[in-house]
Amino acid sequence: MLRFLTAGESHGQALVVMLDGMPAGLQLDIDALNAQLRRRQGGYGRGRRMAIESDHVEILAGVRHGRTTGAPISLLVRNRDWVNWQQTMHVEAEMPEGATGVQRPDVTRPRPGHADLAGAVKYGHTDIRNVLERASARETAARVAAGSLARQLLARFGVRIASHVSVVGDAMLPEGRTVSFDEAVAIAEDAPLRCADADVQQRMIAAVDAARDAGDTLGGAFEVIATGVPIGLGSHVQWDRKLDGRLGQAMMCIHAIKAVGIGIGPEVAVRPGSRVHDEIRPAGEAGVPLRPSNNAGGLEGGVTNGEDVRVMGFMKPISTLMNPLRSVDLTTMREELAAIERSDVCAVPAAAVVGEAMVAFVLADAFLEKFGGDSIDEIDAHYAATAEQVRQRFAARHEVSEPA
Repeated sequence: MLRFLTAGESHGQALVVMLDGMPAGLQLDIDALNAQLRRRQGGYGRGRRMAIESDHVEILAGVRHGRTTGAPISLLVRNRDWVNWQQTMHVEAEMPEGATGVQRPDVTRPRPGHADLAGAVKYGHTDIRNVLERASARETAARVAAGSLARQLLARFGVRIASHVSVVGDAMLPEGRTVSFDEAVAIAEDAPLRCADADVQQRMIAAVDAARDAGDTLGGAFEVIATGVPIGLGSHVQWDRKLDGRLGQAMMCIHAIKAVGIGIGPEVAVRPGSRVHDEIRPAGEAGVPLRPSNNAGGLEGGVTNGEDVRVMGFMKPISTLMNPLRSVDLTTMREELAAIERSDVCAVPAAAVVGEAMVAFVLADAFLEKFGGDSIDEIDAHYAATAEQVRQRFAARHEVSEPA
């Protein structure tokens, strides 16, 4: 089983990841890992924090001479902003000598839509900073680091992942517009909002500017596409083994994601079955049957069917507003405006990169379940044997169906 845990606060010393279950012998590309961290920091509408941080991963354990050893992998992403927060976030009981930054006052006015109030009540905190530091989306840098390693494992077997932004505020792709994997991959990394349609992207930029001017924030939607995914990942036999359910949980746990769609998502509720289910056609040559459409998003019955896996995430606007909403000061229980923390106006492109990481992690976990072994060599053998079995199965039936 592939699993990871993260630790660290938004303005603490660093983020830490412990990744367990990676097979031995995988050659890692550290530059590619750091490139994914840089992608998470981009996008139009990000705040001043991105000008401070320059995320870079340090591998502390589980890798030797550039290859995984099969042991747990420990990753560290330092917070450069720590130098400005030592007096506020120091670990020691007393202020350490030489601590830098300033001592910030307690946070007592929870932000609507954030974990502030519920977390403070749950854990008994009077200073909400104990909640917001860990609930911050800064933690997603650790997820992207873990997901990048899963992504590299999948790439070893021909699985590739991309994403695109389809909605920001009221600016969105036209109804029925499907973005192919190749289109998503072709989007320039410096595209302001990583939208496949240049005109729609300009409307998105205008919407972000208007929200910033109003002291407001914007959400949106993005789609993650995985291509080259083999048939048979996941299972229909138990609820917790269904891959669409596992993907849904992985996407919903990303900060500010409030809904998830697989394939055409909510559209399945309003279309007749004849416009939802993907027909199955004979293969043109020996191989798996063809699908003229992919409304199911590559998953049927909780199992991958060989089509591209397509997962959408729907993100609410960020909770910190420069023109804050009404709240209550927990020390006086009087009405006050919500606290203001340094934040973004829009972070949908960044959420899409995190979505890629989480989809990669879930697919890699399911891949290891299907083709697993303790080393890459073992997985190679299992994968090749299964692929040959599938080829022979359909090739035999194709020959029988040929006219005499």
